[in-house]
Amino acid sequence: MLPASSTESGPAGGYPPRVKSYGQFCPIAQAMEVLGERWTILVVRELLCGSRRFNDLSRGVPLMSRTMLSQRLKSLESSGVVARRERRDRSGNGTEYELTPAGQALRPIVEGCGVWASRWLRRDPNPEELDAALLMWDVRRNIDVGALPDRDVLVQFFFPDAGRGKTRFWLHLKRFEVDLCLTHPGFDVDLEVEASLLTMTRVWMGMRSLKQAIQSRELRLSGDRRWRDQLPRWLKLSPFASLGAPARGKP
Repeated sequence: MLPASSTESGPAGGYPPRVKSYGQFCPIAQAMEVLGERWTILVVRELLCGSRRFNDLSRGVPLMSRTMLSQRLKSLESSGVVARRERRDRSGNGTEYELTPAGQALRPIVEGCGVWASRWLRRDPNPEELDAALLMWDVRRNIDVGALPDRDVLVQFFFPDAGRGKTRFWLHLKRFEVDLCLTHPGFDVDLEVEASLLTMTRVWMGMRSLKQAIQSRELRLSGDRRWRDQLPRWLKLSPFASLGAPARGKP
């Protein structure tokens, strides 16, 4: 259990200050001193979803400044939630961030927040909440790689109404691996998915089935028939897509 601090100063070593203490012995108050700052829970969410490198974490919280992300990671590290590791791979040295056992123990809490919001706050996203890059980043990490074919498949997603520079994305599906490309990778597209950003977000969040969107022509598929037929097997949708909101005023 993390003790409540009576000041705003952080530990030695140049880490940013902790959230000001609530001045309560209550464990909930103590938890919020670590997790209650803006963006912190979303950073933990990204780590729980498998992001390890700084750039990958940043892609999962695109409206968060890189300076703020660095501060939150240092704060979580000083609280014992995150550990920073230096890794060596084919591309050279690099820093990775991992959740400690204390951080991993936050999984049911973070997932519980998503379950609660999906059940009690479910609604269409507001226009300012629609983000094609964030949507495709989420889609990329929820592809069922076990269902992918033995050959590479390039899927182009086209959102005509998305902001400039965010209308086209490419998923390079490889056996047991998926890459999200922001520029055309240079080889033929096997399957194109075209829809408004709102329609694709609704499908992703389980507010409209992929089959319904295709039948209504809100979402259009073009390309080889075999890849069109297999897309529903590859696309796993949001982990919260199966949750529905209750009737208003009813448990």
